[in-house]
Amino acid sequence: MDKKTPFKKLLVANRGEIAVRVMRTARAMGYRTVAVYSQADAGAEHVALADQAVCIGGNAPADSYLRIDRIIQAAQDTGADAIHPGYGFLAENEGLPAACAAAGIVFVGPSAQAIRSMGDKAGAKALMIDAGVPCVPGCQGDDQSPDTLLEQARRIGFPLMIKATAGGGGRGMRLVTDDSSFADHLISAKSEAKSAFGNDVVLLEKAIINPRHVEIQIMADRYGNAIHCGERDCSVQRRHQKVIEEAPSPAVDADLRARMGAASVAAVQAIGYEGAGTFEYLLDADGNFYFMEMNTRLQVEHPVTEAITGLDLVELQLRVAAGETLPLTQDDVQFRGHAIEVRLCAEDPAAGFMPQSGVLNTWRPAPDLRVEHGLRDGAEIPPYYDSMVAKLISYGATREDARRKLLAGLAETRAFGVRTNQTFLSACLAHPVFAAGQATTGFIAENADAVLPDPAQADARGAMILAALLRAGPDTGLNHDFPTPLRLSRNDAEFVPQVRAFKYGACHVAMPDAPDMDLRVLRRAGQEVAFELNDSLHHAVLGQGADGPVLQLDGQVLDYSDLTFAPTVSADAAGGDGKVRATMNGAVVSVDVAVGDSVTAGQKVVVLEAMKMEHTHISTVDGIVSAVHVTAGAQVTAHSIVVEVDPA
Repeated sequence: MDKKTPFKKLLVANRGEIAVRVMRTARAMGYRTVAVYSQADAGAEHVALADQAVCIGGNAPADSYLRIDRIIQAAQDTGADAIHPGYGFLAENEGLPAACAAAGIVFVGPSAQAIRSMGDKAGAKALMIDAGVPCVPGCQGDDQSPDTLLEQARRIGFPLMIKATAGGGGRGMRLVTDDSSFADHLISAKSEAKSAFGNDVVLLEKAIINPRHVEIQIMADRYGNAIHCGERDCSVQRRHQKVIEEAPSPAVDADLRARMGAASVAAVQAIGYEGAGTFEYLLDADGNFYFMEMNTRLQVEHPVTEAITGLDLVELQLRVAAGETLPLTQDDVQFRGHAIEVRLCAEDPAAGFMPQSGVLNTWRPAPDLRVEHGLRDGAEIPPYYDSMVAKLISYGATREDARRKLLAGLAETRAFGVRTNQTFLSACLAHPVFAAGQATTGFIAENADAVLPDPAQADARGAMILAALLRAGPDTGLNHDFPTPLRLSRNDAEFVPQVRAFKYGACHVAMPDAPDMDLRVLRRAGQEVAFELNDSLHHAVLGQGADGPVLQLDGQVLDYSDLTFAPTVSADAAGGDGKVRATMNGAVVSVDVAVGDSVTAGQKVVVLEAMKMEHTHISTVDGIVSAVHVTAGAQVTAHSIVVEVDPA
């Protein structure tokens, strides 16, 4: 029986770096490509790259990228006979492959039945137990009554995890350390799961404390052939969101790799799975591995697997979707070298990883890395989608080669105009625990002081150096023996360095509450500046941010607001005036007060959502609500006033 399903034109039902990534391979294979986009993405790189592009709605995902009907219509209107979902959005929604089948369109991925089976964590765990895959002890939560779940929790033993059976990304997941707090965590997990996935069913699992998070990449065709492509270590996480991924895992040897791979291949063959997929496991200190879940799609971190195997996983996906047999066997999969990936996100680690949006004025990725992105100078980072904007991947003969190369590449990468986690990523890579290959899922929490240091000292030093580089230059033979002030602010702190410039780039910088600094600017070339400080040579990059200059130095990116010519704002006007301001661009989720209400300092007044995260905004004073400027569902811009409170 002929099982081939050839196609000629591929629609990519996604955006950003993954849409660009899929299109790159599709076009290399001779396929024409179609992009879909929201109104916010009209000028995006993936739209420009495609042969055709179709606007499928407004800015919110629910009105665009999550609209299966509009995606199918776009495919029919453009003659696209295949759809690749990328990841996120609809990649694990059984409705899309079902709609594709009904419309006679090839879906690049598993069947709707496979997605349904593996998308429910409880059902997937039962299937894995039947297939002989090791699973974490727990209960599937058939009876969701609080009393029954508490009884089951006591049977399993604490600590344990409450997990939503639908969805992922850490939502609906809680660590419970004792039975006294179980009820509150259960209510919280169910509420979050209901809001995120429309399903509040949870399961319980024994918590494996500080494990490794190791996953196995598999690929299977519709003829029963399946292979694994080795493991990836994704242990460095924040709030269950992956930050750094690498392949191979420092904790996995050839024997363990073979056992984990064989279990994963046996499982996909048992359920008749087709396409790319990933089995995610917890690995304890004794080398025991336990199934967590299966992702029925391409993973964000797939480039590290491609780097060490030489395979193009998107090409394999497209060949399998067209009905070809896998072009290689397990013996053909060879592993060479080491690869590490970091996720560059538009977020501010110093402000609790607050999502950021705006215009990326300068984008210069490091030339010696593989960089997956959909960016360019002047690219708009909208507030409606995930905060990840690029992935930086290094490859080396050894793990240390790859780590050093990635650190150097991060230092060379210029992303000015929107705050990112670039400095945080460098701190994680440079930490001795990560360098030694010993990071577990508790790495960031255990080393927060090192990877998330208090920025005040760095901000003050950076302000003084920045002022010197802006005010002094190597090409003058004149003395300016009078202080020139510069007023800068960063992270709610204000800095007023006074610069006295002398001949040939020498200068003296003084600032209250900081030691004086003598510095000499040696040369400039575009944005790059070389200078001497404390008998050491330094190289810096000067850029332009959203509100002022940016200094990139010694692996840190420091952006400042230039207030030199701005009026001085009193402390009361800055935060004690009762005006509640939006901390970022976003959508109003809820308005929790009305005009005339009495509120107290710290009381929730508005909740905003940006980049899939909710942020509570509070009153800074006791008083009476005098004005409410927003409604639920409205879009707001950063710093706009949303609620006004007359102080008591």
